[in-house]
Amino acid sequence: MTERLAPLIAAFFFGGVALWVPIEKLFLDDIGFTPQTIGVMAAAYAALVPLLEVVSGILADRWSRRGVLVIGNLGAFASVLIGGLSDSVWMYVVAAMFLGVYFAMQSGTFDAIVYDTVLEETGSSDRFESVVGRVRMAESASLTLGALAGGVLAAATAPRVTYFATLPFLAVSTMFLLRFREPRLHEVAERHSLGEHVAITVRALIRQRRLLPIAALLILTALLTQAVFEFGPLWLVDADASAGSFGPAWAALMVSLGLGGLLAGRVHFERWPSLVIVSVVLVGGGLTLVLAQNPAVATTAQAVLALLAIAIGIYLTRLLHDAIPSDIRSGVSSTVGAGSWIVFLPFSLTFGAVSERWGVHTAGAMILGIVGAVIALLVVVVVGARRGDLVTLEPAAELEMAEEVEAVVAYERAAA
Repeated sequence: MTERLAPLIAAFFFGGVALWVPIEKLFLDDIGFTPQTIGVMAAAYAALVPLLEVVSGILADRWSRRGVLVIGNLGAFASVLIGGLSDSVWMYVVAAMFLGVYFAMQSGTFDAIVYDTVLEETGSSDRFESVVGRVRMAESASLTLGALAGGVLAAATAPRVTYFATLPFLAVSTMFLLRFREPRLHEVAERHSLGEHVAITVRALIRQRRLLPIAALLILTALLTQAVFEFGPLWLVDADASAGSFGPAWAALMVSLGLGGLLAGRVHFERWPSLVIVSVVLVGGGLTLVLAQNPAVATTAQAVLALLAIAIGIYLTRLLHDAIPSDIRSGVSSTVGAGSWIVFLPFSLTFGAVSERWGVHTAGAMILGIVGAVIALLVVVVVGARRGDLVTLEPAAELEMAEEVEAVVAYERAAA
């Protein structure tokens, strides 16, 4: 399995070298952005992503998950190129819209392609969390290196240069994606019309009411992560931090991405002691963003919140995929992802307005509110898991049919 996943891991590593990200808020300030217009920009691509995400998930189920990830990379390439060329607020908003294409194509499709690969290679989903953790660790390493290098490059040249220096890494990432052999579990089920496929995808969530708390909690953990990553640097801006400090601060957040993936397979959230410890740490991190004036302390709190949100999200993703057949797995996961963006839209607008009028620490209370909701729903999910309320699918039938598909494909290739 390691050899098969190597191109995918390499693709996420090179795709994560985003030299422009740590200094983005500084660059936005240079071209005329304010906290409120940053909120408007975030809302713009947050409005686009839900429209594309469900479509991308269904496209991945019906066509190619690898192909959808490649489209996402092309969107990221266009976003970074336009961003580097931007000299006005609205031109940069266009770049953000292309970034929305990247987010939409990647979220649910990535989860499904890893889950199905693990299922094909091992016959069960037991290693899903650890494999996702490995991919996230690789992505985290590249994001951390990119953050540190981006800060140094911006200080030595100009923030705009970091955008153009990112483009070659995206090209290499796309090349590795094209080399990845994607799983074929999603091809084994009976084909339906597009309308039927959409209806089946929606019903999979609506009819399985036990999945609704999991879906809701996935939306909240994604919202918490998005809020920290999107607005976290504003604590540095508020403290008038130097340009060189943005790189290390963003690197700390990127490290949390990998540590969250590493933690996911090791923390047993269904055990009460673990749940209590996680809840206390979450509340402490949320309170710190409201009260702490030191930007280093605030950044540490953001990293802890992101770490735990990612770990919880990976745990919940496995629970969701365990109950969903492969032919609609990307669609269901993308539908949940779309929900997080729909919620993020009003949140980003409100956070930007509150931050501009009353300060970023007052706006931090909104993140504390998300933390409270995450803890409440996590208790609901854990209670359900301990009672055995969650139903998992037997993968044997899917795997047997997938082997038949592989045999047919191999025969067709040999005949050609």
